[in-house]
Amino acid sequence: MAEEKKIISLENDTKLKEYVEKLEELRRNGVKKVSDAKLQISTLKKNKLMNPEERDKKIAECQRLVEEGTKVAQENKAEIARLSKEAVQYTNKISKEIENEVNAAEDKRMAGAKAYYEREIAEIKENAAKREEALQKEYSNGDPQVLKSELEIARYELKSALFDAKSRYDLEIDKSKAQKYQAYVDHVQKNREIRNGKTNFSEDMVMNWKNFVRNFKASSFFLANGLYIAIIIFFIVCIITAPILGKGNLLSLPNIFTILEQSSTRMFYALGVAGLILLAGTDLSIGRMVALGSVTTGLILHDGMNIVSFFGLPTWNFEAIPVPLRLLMALFISIALCVLFSSVAGFFTARFKMHPFISTMAMQLIIYGLLFYGTSGTPVGSIDRDIRSLLAGRIPLGVVGGQVVSFPKLIIPAIIAIVIAWIIWNKTTFGKNMYAVGGNSEAAAVSGISVFKVTLLVFVMAGVFYGCGSFLEAFRANASAGTGQGYEMDAIAACVVGGISFNGGIGKIGGAAIGVVIFTSLTYCLTFLGIDTNLQFVFKGIIILAAVSLDSIKYLKKK
Repeated sequence: MAEEKKIISLENDTKLKEYVEKLEELRRNGVKKVSDAKLQISTLKKNKLMNPEERDKKIAECQRLVEEGTKVAQENKAEIARLSKEAVQYTNKISKEIENEVNAAEDKRMAGAKAYYEREIAEIKENAAKREEALQKEYSNGDPQVLKSELEIARYELKSALFDAKSRYDLEIDKSKAQKYQAYVDHVQKNREIRNGKTNFSEDMVMNWKNFVRNFKASSFFLANGLYIAIIIFFIVCIITAPILGKGNLLSLPNIFTILEQSSTRMFYALGVAGLILLAGTDLSIGRMVALGSVTTGLILHDGMNIVSFFGLPTWNFEAIPVPLRLLMALFISIALCVLFSSVAGFFTARFKMHPFISTMAMQLIIYGLLFYGTSGTPVGSIDRDIRSLLAGRIPLGVVGGQVVSFPKLIIPAIIAIVIAWIIWNKTTFGKNMYAVGGNSEAAAVSGISVFKVTLLVFVMAGVFYGCGSFLEAFRANASAGTGQGYEMDAIAACVVGGISFNGGIGKIGGAAIGVVIFTSLTYCLTFLGIDTNLQFVFKGIIILAAVSLDSIKYLKKK
């Protein structure tokens, strides 16, 4: 009986080679010429050293090549499409055979590795038992401490041998999984080559799934996502429980908009402190910053004569100033004051290597004292109704499910803030430097990054976010020196829940935003179900402990 021919790889298939060569030939003077010419044009336009006349001449020549290539590409379009379709179908067919062959071989290899591992473990344990028995006999009449010491050594060596055996077994299994995955990757890459680099959504989805399965480990998965799974389960329980308790539908559109509205101002505080946490720091002054900006805004935008005599000065009335100018004044002064105090804390942190816990706590006490002394703790009063409606009102959307639904305007500035923070973190040199300093400040300094400048600018950026958030906070309630009490806890917890590590250099701005929504939703759900406010602190505390503990475990595992 003749031996069955085995397919080794796609590269060795003659028919597939013919398809690829024909497609390359059809594209050479068409789409390939067009792409090369366009790349050359782009390069020429960026070349500032070339003579302008010579550059224009070469660009014109490249444009001529683009026209020629476009014409040829149009002529060959139908034939390329036909050949590509045939080639992909053929590749899919032979790739399936290769993948089945690879999977069968690797499954056999994995089964052999497992059998060998089980025999090795049994042998190691048997030898260890014999060794312990021999030690017991050898030292039966000797010093018990010597026997204990020898047994401890034997047991330690047993653990080491078992660990080494498990590591070898895991390595073999990982190699087999990698071979299976690579077979499909080769398949996808060949199809992309046939399609001239174009991807396919279904292929990418399957490849991502295979990669997930290949790398999946239950312990790592639950370590990374356990907290989120627990929170999701909690929300599901709340959603199911609410109607049973007669509280109504928790997932109604008005409730969702209310959660997002409550998240909107808190989003600014989380975006601010997120940068400090990325530098392995924190900020205890957030709540006082909120009070500072809110009181300032309330004083400027109050309807009529103020009821607060600030530091014993005569009461103020800003009604004579046009509303747009009053709004700009309130926003600018709120930001300026928050940036001032935040910068002072940043200077002491950056210049004297003081931990942010200390510098921000000092600012917290200073602001707290100034506000209470200056206002005697009296609320500054409500903001003019028309101004409040302009920035913090709601846009009617109509009736949905028998309920009047309106869109909170405060959500819009929160979204803008997230976008701006994302751009700073991900698209600027400053953002890259933040990650570098947070990951290893000494290495960052050696590479030429000014740790002092980056640290100070992160505090300034935090102050800007606090100022904007506190300005908007004044529209939600009558501001006083006690406004924002405990907001630092919610902001820091939201960042940690969102995956920004206290160990520094790890995290994404999107995680902080999601963390704010999660934390606000948690509070809203508990309130919606009628849970006592004091017990809500217990839930929050547990979540903070769980989030930081998981973060610490992940950090230690990486080390």
